[in-house]
Amino acid sequence: MSSENSSADDVQQVWDVVVVGAGPAGASAAYAAAVAGRSVLLLEKAELPRYKTCGGGIIGPSRDALPPGFELPLRDRVHAVTFSNNGRFTRTRRAKHMLFGLINRSEFDQQLVEHAQKAGAELRTGATVSRVEQHGSAVPDRRTVAVVLQSGETLLARAVVGADGSASRIGAHVGVKLDQVDLGLEAEIPVPETVAEDWKGRVLIDWGPMPGSYGWVFPKGDTLTVGVISARGEGAATKRYLEDFIARLGLAGFEPSIHSGHLTRCRADDSPLSRGRVLVCGDAAGLLEPWTREGISFALRSGRLAGEWAVRIAEAHDAVDTRRQALNYAFAIKAGLGVEMGVGKRLLSVFERRPGLFHAALTGFRPAWKAFKDITQGSTSLGDVVRNRRIAQRALAVLDGGPAGDGVGS
Repeated sequence: MSSENSSADDVQQVWDVVVVGAGPAGASAAYAAAVAGRSVLLLEKAELPRYKTCGGGIIGPSRDALPPGFELPLRDRVHAVTFSNNGRFTRTRRAKHMLFGLINRSEFDQQLVEHAQKAGAELRTGATVSRVEQHGSAVPDRRTVAVVLQSGETLLARAVVGADGSASRIGAHVGVKLDQVDLGLEAEIPVPETVAEDWKGRVLIDWGPMPGSYGWVFPKGDTLTVGVISARGEGAATKRYLEDFIARLGLAGFEPSIHSGHLTRCRADDSPLSRGRVLVCGDAAGLLEPWTREGISFALRSGRLAGEWAVRIAEAHDAVDTRRQALNYAFAIKAGLGVEMGVGKRLLSVFERRPGLFHAALTGFRPAWKAFKDITQGSTSLGDVVRNRRIAQRALAVLDGGPAGDGVGS
């Protein structure tokens, strides 16, 4: 099927859609385009499966965005959340039904890619994209994009989806602008059965010592994923927070199997989502929830939309139609994920100033816990909570305009 198999006399194959990056966003885009019956090539620079720094929490919106028949490779099912405020004022809240599931990204991503392949997408691993070109000698006509690999090979496509992560080459081509960059540090800690049993079905969320920071413990069988996140530029303090957090939990005596770090990047409000026949989604577009920095549901949802609109762009015969389809994609993203990001930014701003207030609300105020539960279980979204619940609107309005301070117990 690929151009390598054709003779020199043959015209080089033009793929309908080339997707760059085989994480949740890319695999979802490839699946959506392949299900529509288009020729799809999915490029990934690593060999699969591969490790990714990620808590691995699968909330309701993520489950709802998975392909039909997708069986989640769950390592644990979370029914309880322990909240603490920098190690103090610890309280556990429980739910009858599962709040969210926990996965290892290597297994989850691999399974998503397999679904895309079953739908008809072709996968190439070990393929690093150095650039895309929409004009010039490599591009035969105005309906084609050239995807140039590090090896020197050039692939041709009618539409390209950039899903190549937070340091995206395709994002740079599109001109993605970022206005929030955070550093996440994580340790995968194998623990004895007795310790694993204590954490089964329960996660810990700790509001951290730096503004906007927090830590988590996610149990995955015989391993605990322990991580922290805070604004970039606080590297030493973030590292210290993780070390103190692990020690405080009584886990310092266990040797981590993996230490890793990752930058998460949130788009600016006016950041483009396309350029010509090239779309971006997921981390490559800076799409994630600014307060929690939850990215999997944003990757799955934006990836699916990007795949659907890439099909329409592949069918577009001129620049005007291409532009119209790209604007429709941007509108679809902004109407859903953009609204959630706007609410998330407001929440982060309040949380940075008053983490103790958040802690008091989630542990002692039933409507706040219900909203948390409804969002994680998928019966509502962050945007809908603020849009449809008057108490949430009033609380945010007061907090937005409220005086800065440490808040309750911080």
